[in-house]
Amino acid sequence: MDLSILYRGPLASCNYDCAYCPFAKRRDDPAALRVDRAALERFVDWVARNPDGDRISVLFTPWGEALTRSWYRRALLRLAGLAQVRRVAIQTNLAARLDFLATATAGQVARLAFWATYHPGQVSRGAFLHRCAILRTHGVRFSVGIVGLPAHLAEARLLRAALPPEVYLWVNAADGHRYSAAEELAWTAIDPLFGFNVRPHPSLGRFCRTGESVISVSGDGTVRRCHFVAEPLGNLYDGSYRPALRPRPCPLASCDCHIGYVHLRALPLYEVFAGGILERIPAHDPRDLGPVD
Repeated sequence: MDLSILYRGPLASCNYDCAYCPFAKRRDDPAALRVDRAALERFVDWVARNPDGDRISVLFTPWGEALTRSWYRRALLRLAGLAQVRRVAIQTNLAARLDFLATATAGQVARLAFWATYHPGQVSRGAFLHRCAILRTHGVRFSVGIVGLPAHLAEARLLRAALPPEVYLWVNAADGHRYSAAEELAWTAIDPLFGFNVRPHPSLGRFCRTGESVISVSGDGTVRRCHFVAEPLGNLYDGSYRPALRPRPCPLASCDCHIGYVHLRALPLYEVFAGGILERIPAHDPRDLGPVD
C-alpha cells in the first residue's frame, strides 16, 4: 500500500525566537538531542527494512528546527536513496547549511522536497531567497510559506515578487487573528489557496485518510492517525498499528491545520496538491482554480 508518515521526534529546540511560536529559542540539552538522534535512526532503519512492503512517503514535522541537526540531514539523504520511498520532505526555516545536497544523486534529488517557512525579523529576505536559490540550483522541489500576520503583509508581497512564479507561496492564517474581508482579499492575492486555511473545516464524522493511508509517528514509535488526535493506534516497531488501519471518520469538531485538513476526503486538496501533498506544492498554478470559499 501507499503509506504516508508524518514523523515528529522529541526534538523541540529552535534557533529562532518568533513570538507566535511556543518553541522559540528553546534549547534541547545534549541528553535530549541524543534521545532524538537515536529515535530518528531507529525510524530510518525501520523504513529501510520496510517490513510490510509499502511504498512510503515521509514528512518530518518537528516541533523545533531539525535541518540544523546533522542526523536529520543524513536521514533525508538515506531515505531518499531507498527504492521504497516515494518522497521525503521536511518542514524547515532553511537556517542550515545546505551543502549536503551537493552529495545527493539524481535519484535522491527526485525524492527530496522542502516545506520552507520565511520568518521576517529572524532572517533577512535576501538570505532566505539565497537559500531558496540553492535548492533550485540542486533541482530540489520546495514550497515557501509565511504566517499571515498583518506585520508580515509587506514582506510577503516582496517575497512573492522575488520568487520565481512557479514557486508556490502559501500563507498560514495566524492563530487568534480574525481577518476582515479586506485582509483576506489581500492575503488571497498572494496565496490563492488562503481560503482553505483561514477558516477551520468542520470534520466531526467526516472521513479522512488519516488512520488509513496516513499516520503520525512519534519518537518512541507510537502511531496515531494524525498529530491532532491523541488516541494511539498501536506501535510502529511491533506492528501493532497495522490491524488498526482502516477508513474512519474524524472525532474532532474541526480541523484548522494544513497537515490535517489536506487529508479530509470532503475537500478537493488531493487533486489540488496531486504529486505534492507532503511538500505542499500544487499540481498546477493555484490562480487557475478560481476563488476558494
